[in-house]
Amino acid sequence: MNPSIRMFDLAGADDELRFSPNCWRTRLALAHKGLPVETVAWRFTEKDRIAPSGQGKVPVLVVGDRWLHESWDIAEYLEDHYPQAPSLFGCAQGRATARFINQWSSSVLHPAVARVVVPDIPAALHEKDRAYFRSTREAAFGRSLETIAGEREQALAALRQVLTPLRSVLDQQPFLAGAAPAYADHCVFGAFQWARIISPLALTEPDDAVSAWVERMLDAYDGLARAARRNLPGQQP
Repeated sequence: MNPSIRMFDLAGADDELRFSPNCWRTRLALAHKGLPVETVAWRFTEKDRIAPSGQGKVPVLVVGDRWLHESWDIAEYLEDHYPQAPSLFGCAQGRATARFINQWSSSVLHPAVARVVVPDIPAALHEKDRAYFRSTREAAFGRSLETIAGEREQALAALRQVLTPLRSVLDQQPFLAGAAPAYADHCVFGAFQWARIISPLALTEPDDAVSAWVERMLDAYDGLARAARRNLPGQQP
C-alpha cells in the first residue's frame, strides 16, 4: 500500500484560495498520476509548520515520514516512485525537455507574470502575511507595490511578447507535451492559474492560442483547475 500524501499549499485569508504557481505544478502532477492527496492550507509566515523540510517555501509534500520540497524535485520523485501511474515525462528525453521548460517558466515566465499580478495579491492575504509579503516583494523588485501597479500596462505588453514561443507551439498542437497534457504543461500553466485566481486581469487576448490552451488545461483532470476558488467578488469558479 502506498503511504498517504499530504501537501502544504499556499493559501490566502480564505483557506480555499490556493494561488501559488509552484503549488499548482505539484497539484496537477499528482492529478496526472492519479494520486490522492490531502492539501493543507499554509501561509507565508507559518514557516515553522514546514521546518522538517529544511527550508521555508511551498510546495512541501509529506509522503509517509519523508518531507519533499521544490516542485521539480517533487515531480521527479513522483515519476520515479510511482512508475505504474501515467508518466509525467514520457521518456528520458521528455524529462530533459521538461526540465528546460520548467526552468524557463521559473526564470522568465514567472517574473513577467509577477509584474502584472503582484499588486493584486496583498488584498487576498491573511492579515498576518501582508507586511511580510510587501517587504519581501518590494525588496525583490526594488520599488513599491504601488509603483509596480502603475507599470502594469507596460508589464502586460512585455508579458505577451514573452509568450511568443509558447504561442507558436500551441498554434501547432493542443498541449506543450503533444496530444495530451504532461509536466511540461503543468509547469507553465501554474503561472496562468496563479494569475487567474488572484487577479481580474486577463494575461492574453481571447483569440490567442495560449488562451485556448489555458481553457484546455482548466478542463484537464476532471476540471481540477477550473474548480479552484478565485479572488473575484461575485464570481463563481
